[in-house]
Amino acid sequence: MKYLSALLIGAVFGIGIAISGMGNPAKVQNFFDLAGTWDPSLAFVMAGALAAALPGYALIFRRRQKPVLELAFSLPTRSTIDARLVGGSAVFGIGWGIVGFCPGGAIPVIGLVDNSIFIFLAAMITGMLLARTASGILNDRARAAEVTASG
Repeated sequence: MKYLSALLIGAVFGIGIAISGMGNPAKVQNFFDLAGTWDPSLAFVMAGALAAALPGYALIFRRRQKPVLELAFSLPTRSTIDARLVGGSAVFGIGWGIVGFCPGGAIPVIGLVDNSIFIFLAAMITGMLLARTASGILNDRARAAEVTASG
């Protein structure tokens, strides 16, 4: 049931991406091109998503102690804004503006079998692996420094 639910939710998300035009890199790039061919229509997509999500989250968290198909909600626990968060957000935004794809917009259009999508996905996966490796190295160095400092 959990996987069927995930499949249906993913299908609805993909249909929403397709209908909104977020799978079209030119539309996304025009949204970010404020000085040129600016297309504000994606702002309405984002506002619509917030208008649907915010009351939905409020309703769910008010009425339920846990999700229907899981033992607990999986929510972020960190609330700090640090260099890692800001840097990752900047890389995501710059990449989205340059290429016109974000992960959520690229995956539903895989079926179009356009080579640019596969190049984007390969670059995205490579970037994720590099970021994970760099994060592991930095965490190891931080732990080693703590051990050295403490004893």
